[in-house]
Amino acid sequence: MKILIIEDEKDIASFIKKGLQAEHFTVDIAANGKDGIFYALTNDNDLVILDLRLPDMYGLEVFKKVRESKPNLPIIILTVESEIKKKVEAFEMGANDYLTKPFAIEELTARIRALLNRGKGQKIDGSILKIDNLEMNFKTHEVKRGDRKIDLRHREFDLLEYFLRNIGLVLTRSMILEHVWDMNVDPFTNTVDVHVRYLRKKLDDGFKKKLLKTVHGSGYKISED
Repeated sequence: MKILIIEDEKDIASFIKKGLQAEHFTVDIAANGKDGIFYALTNDNDLVILDLRLPDMYGLEVFKKVRESKPNLPIIILTVESEIKKKVEAFEMGANDYLTKPFAIEELTARIRALLNRGKGQKIDGSILKIDNLEMNFKTHEVKRGDRKIDLRHREFDLLEYFLRNIGLVLTRSMILEHVWDMNVDPFTNTVDVHVRYLRKKLDDGFKKKLLKTVHGSGYKISED
């Protein structure tokens, strides 16, 4: 899952990025409001973490511009501003959550997971994403199919999570690149096909039912049919 951090303090942005990457999120950073709006509107993010005190504009201005174009994009306000009046203003504008600094990365991660698990339509049971006899625990990072434990590399885990949060949907290569890799990836690389091939071998080899499918001319999907 891909997260955009709009935060001008480099140390804080780096701290959040490292913490979220450890939880298998893909993370991009914008250091000001203008870039934040651009990245939010042009990239396919799953969630935005937004600071209010940005160098070029106030964070709620960024919030308003992003929400006008992407009304369903979850946005968490992360700021030193702890006044009730400011929190009320943000929630009245439609903020999904509001967390004040200093904060624990574990709490931020829990809030992110809670937001991402709402309304996605995926098969989810607590911290488990599943389809057929394949299960992923995104908290412990364990994956198994039936009684077989499946060891995945970091990017393979991210890729599988993206598929499991979009069961039955055809995901194009560009969609996968935007969600699973950061903005520095070469869009003309064949890395998606390579990683899908490795992931399919780990998931489907030895099982009669094949879950990870190629949709020729379109992309890939995970489904039971």
